[in-house]
Amino acid sequence: MSTLAPSCIPVHVTDRRLSGLLVIEWHDGAVSSLRHADLRQRCRCAACTQRQRTGQLPDPPSALVEIRPVADGALNLVFADGHDRGIYPWSYLRELGEECA
Repeated sequence: MSTLAPSCIPVHVTDRRLSGLLVIEWHDGAVSSLRHADLRQRCRCAACTQRQRTGQLPDPPSALVEIRPVADGALNLVFADGHDRGIYPWSYLRELGEECA
């Protein structure tokens, strides 16, 4: 049984590669459409966080090429530029979806 709030439980994840969107349908009926480029630039891995802290520019936008589930609480997103260290918890993806709406 999940300990996530119903608003952070995905029921369907679709990668629309041609349009560059990751679409997540949530348990509460909401839908998040997240641009691959935005996901890449909003990565919170240690290297990307360090770049932000030191005032460096974010890495250029990149397309999503693979989605790996991380247990039942997150996705590991792999981008065309080779970046594969970002773990995106469902709650963070939901937050990004609300910001981009």
